[in-house]
Amino acid sequence: MDLNAAAIKNIIFPMLKYAKNNNTLDYLANLNKTQFLPMGEIISVQKEKLRKLLLHCVNNIPAYQTYKEIIPVIEKEPAEALAHFPILTKQQVNDMQDIFIFPDADKSKLIPNRSGGSTGQPVRFYIDRPTSEHSEAARWRALSWWDISIGDKCLMVWGNPLELSNHEKLIYNMKERFLKNIIFVSAYSLNPKSVHKYAGMINTSKPKYFYGYASALHLLAQLVIKNNVQIKHRPKVIVSTAETLYDFQRETIEKAFRCRVINEYGARDAGIIAYECKNGKMHISAENMIVEIVDIETKRPLKSGKSGLVIITDLNNYSMPRLRYQLGDIASLSDETCGCGINLPLIDNVQGREDDIFVSSDGNYVHAVYFCNLARSYPSIRQFQIIQKTRHDLLLKIIKNDPFIESEIMSYIKEIYKVMGHINIDIEYVDAIEPAASGKIRYSKREFPLIV
Repeated sequence: MDLNAAAIKNIIFPMLKYAKNNNTLDYLANLNKTQFLPMGEIISVQKEKLRKLLLHCVNNIPAYQTYKEIIPVIEKEPAEALAHFPILTKQQVNDMQDIFIFPDADKSKLIPNRSGGSTGQPVRFYIDRPTSEHSEAARWRALSWWDISIGDKCLMVWGNPLELSNHEKLIYNMKERFLKNIIFVSAYSLNPKSVHKYAGMINTSKPKYFYGYASALHLLAQLVIKNNVQIKHRPKVIVSTAETLYDFQRETIEKAFRCRVINEYGARDAGIIAYECKNGKMHISAENMIVEIVDIETKRPLKSGKSGLVIITDLNNYSMPRLRYQLGDIASLSDETCGCGINLPLIDNVQGREDDIFVSSDGNYVHAVYFCNLARSYPSIRQFQIIQKTRHDLLLKIIKNDPFIESEIMSYIKEIYKVMGHINIDIEYVDAIEPAASGKIRYSKREFPLIV
């Protein structure tokens, strides 16, 4: 029996409601009921939340107060009213952050956050406690489909927050370990030597599930198979997140760890968007958000089955609402009905980017999220792209922010050297970074094969 899991589930988590007014368990209980409602009733719940949010926006949020004339439309048909608002870009959020914040919000209680910058353009924004708790509840609701409960031990193939000192990281990891039952495997330094240590960790600690970047989980699986590492413990499920999960990655991970691999679709600046059920379908967290798919060029809504840009309206963030926020991913909606018993609507063909694995001069594999996390710490970098041309050559393209401080770029380069070793780094200051064929700008790319 996992005593830590029992303590978290039965003591620590319930105490949060009284100690910190945390309502995650209440939200979770509600989501566990609404997921089984007929689709029409789920839409009604969604519309009522949208109506209240839109009225709050036009009455209280400076960015939206010019839309007061559509209040009658909001009251009658909120979904139709939503289409009157323009699509919001990441750059607009960065440039005009203050006008999206509720003037009466207590800023000391808001949670400052930054997107992972998967398009090379990190977004700085605020969420409030209810928004965070609704998103957490959506994750636990979906994990329950796979017999995972609050407090169950998790092996997380992830990275530590780079903004913290070594002492702060130690405290952070201890809290994650004992208050959340999370064991970390570094996604930044997977290699043939470390895989034996991680295998021992898995066999000894027996995590109930794994959670991590798709490409890092895939690399870990490749290393396990290539080096004939014995993984005796079989987790319930492995959750892939943060990147597109390709079929070849899923197959390799399932082969290495002998369990089902599922997809979580989420984002820091959107929360938990969708989760894979046992039938392999991606169910949207419809009680928490409106998901639209629009044409890449015209920005007009597309019918189900047609791929386009993902547009998100979070229904819970009253402190800094972002209506029709352009996330940057490509996907399509589906009007199919899933036979798993969960009646939440479906999203399909999620084509978000894949984070490349880079190879350092000494042969270590470095997850590209490392460079992204670093860039978030330097305001002088408005947008960037890093390309590994060869084992010893990197090209770094940077769009300068205003103000621009050259020393920040030198500090960024210094941090890259720490993980990549003695390599050549060419810097290009550019006015624009061309998008890929998908319409999305990748912040990282490796131009030679990864040989494991």
